[in-house]
Amino acid sequence: MTETINNTWLRQKLTIISVAVIRRFRPRSGRVLFLNSKICVKYGTTVQLSEARAIELVAENTSILLPKVYCSFQRKGTTYIVMERIHGMNIGRNWDHRTAESKADLLSQLRQYFIELRAIPHPIPGMVAAADLTKLYDYRISSQPFGPFPSSREFHAFLRDYITASDNTPDEVKQLIQMQEENQCPVCFSHGDPSSSNFLVVGNKVAMIDFEFSGFMPSYWDYVAGMNTNPYDTFWKAEIGKFLDPYPKELEMESLRRKFFGEF
Repeated sequence: MTETINNTWLRQKLTIISVAVIRRFRPRSGRVLFLNSKICVKYGTTVQLSEARAIELVAENTSILLPKVYCSFQRKGTTYIVMERIHGMNIGRNWDHRTAESKADLLSQLRQYFIELRAIPHPIPGMVAAADLTKLYDYRISSQPFGPFPSSREFHAFLRDYITASDNTPDEVKQLIQMQEENQCPVCFSHGDPSSSNFLVVGNKVAMIDFEFSGFMPSYWDYVAGMNTNPYDTFWKAEIGKFLDPYPKELEMESLRRKFFGEF
């Protein structure tokens, strides 16, 4: 079970009262409510406590610019994560108008960030799990948290609904099973959703936000997730390979999985 962070009665009360009052007139971005110029709160029934733990883990082990977590807790089925509000511009905004040098600098920062993410020590090498070794969450895969898995092999089996090859299995599904069974990518820490909307430019620095899909995943995961981004982020596909190592075989593998077992 995921532990809360700085969870006191007073912090709970202040947070819940602030949300109840401020959400009536303060702008909200998705599940994030901006309480003031310095603090925001992410809350909802699908928000996971493990996201707060992931942010802490990254803060402790990397130089990545990211929000500081002030507290996290659950109340009546709703999870609250109170954190620092980072003021920045979405990296995709005016991307086409940036100079080649500016783009290269930002992408270089991202590449270093992902190198640092992958170097975060794994308490149980090989396990596919959230940052605190609990269940993963990714609504693109399942509406409910899933895992953890002792290895990538079990994770891949889950992704294909535990289907095994038989005489009646379509050839492409057999190909998928073989590709997944033969995959030897190591498990490392992954952000899980490297779309442009999760990177903010603060001055000349890049900040990384939204760790809800993060965890210890096969090393190809971030690249595949980035290449299967939402339809409004297609320009970003041309940049993914500049800060993440390409995994063309695994991208093909995931394309087959999505074809037969649902969209990513």
